[in-house]
Amino acid sequence: MPSILIRDGRVIDPSQNLDRVTNLLIEDGRIAGYDVSPNGQDQIIDARDKIVSPGLIDMHVHLREPGREEDETIATGTAAALAGGFTSIACIPNTEPPIDTQGTVEFVQHQAARADNCHVFVVACVSKNREGKELAEIGQLVRAGAVGFSDDGAPVYDPELMRRAFEYCSMFDKPVLNHAEVRELTEGGVMHEGLVSMILGLAGMPSAAEDVMTGRDIVLAEATGGKLHIMHISTAGSVEIVRRAKRRGVRVTTEVCPHHFTLTDECLRTFDSNFKMSPPLRAQSDVEACIAGLVDGTIDVICTDHAPHAREKKMQELDRAPFGIVGLETALSLVITNLIEPGHLDWPAALAKLTINPARILGIDKGTLRVGADADVTIIDPAARWTVDPRRFKSKSANTPFGGWGLHGRATTVIVDGRVKYTA
Repeated sequence: MPSILIRDGRVIDPSQNLDRVTNLLIEDGRIAGYDVSPNGQDQIIDARDKIVSPGLIDMHVHLREPGREEDETIATGTAAALAGGFTSIACIPNTEPPIDTQGTVEFVQHQAARADNCHVFVVACVSKNREGKELAEIGQLVRAGAVGFSDDGAPVYDPELMRRAFEYCSMFDKPVLNHAEVRELTEGGVMHEGLVSMILGLAGMPSAAEDVMTGRDIVLAEATGGKLHIMHISTAGSVEIVRRAKRRGVRVTTEVCPHHFTLTDECLRTFDSNFKMSPPLRAQSDVEACIAGLVDGTIDVICTDHAPHAREKKMQELDRAPFGIVGLETALSLVITNLIEPGHLDWPAALAKLTINPARILGIDKGTLRVGADADVTIIDPAARWTVDPRRFKSKSANTPFGGWGLHGRATTVIVDGRVKYTA
């Protein structure tokens, strides 16, 4: 395997509290050393004025395969991940069939190896067939390689099932990732319930639907000692509930998506279905609460909730179009443009939420540039300026609300296991 020397980059590795300009050597697929001079390495990458980061990790990605290959495949989804700077992703099990058996976990692993793009970790189902009635075979799924458990796309609705999920997953020290939503409160809803939904005459999804489920899950995690990860948090109420739970020592973590710290429900005035997602875009006060949660550490992770849908599915009336947007290829730039450049987060804080924090939650040995670690590296040009053109996406789908937006910064080189897999 060729050796690579990354020269003169600003290496930021939150796992080591490292932030300095140096040379980074990669040999045999691993991080081999710092401050190494050019000495006949096979490849030298000039990273002057660039950020050299541990490979980015997205712990919330819908790859759609098996079952909905018209939206995305594991090959196209992982190619999109590379283009966005991600070297590892965790895929969510709401496929057809759902990922609730050893065979389906192995299928994803096989397809990911065949694609040979980035690392793919599997989040398996909490319940068999995602029906919320009976626990999946947690132990078998862990042995097959599952790193966490979720019925996302839907919440784990039965509190007794959720309690037992915490207990079983604790035996393997695995997190339960839950979509916080009380469906009775959101039935028929297409957007956030508030002034805008009232003006537009559209059925709303109240913040309380998320807050109630967030509170329930935290109570159950506290009672069982289980590891709870609340997915795609979006309301000021939930952020505050998590903040208080963390102060009590509850084992709870959470994540936020770029669209939830960037956009508001005002966008729905366009009736563009690319602004329809679940949880919905909220009010400005919720956006500000999410940013405050990122700043004070209440929110641990930035993820994409990458949810591809074929064009014909999204090109429908707002009440018929499916929820969700793609996000892998715009997430990093939205973080730079909307969090780092305005001064909400500095580079180390932002990269921690994109690297070591998701790695620790999932219990995977990634997200670090320590000597001896796997050589997963993302090189970022913070000065790059580009316009989002969905026609150029690597993803099979292009359902983004950010088409035509001018963004700052992007990944220029992505290295996986010591091999250059993407160059802008």
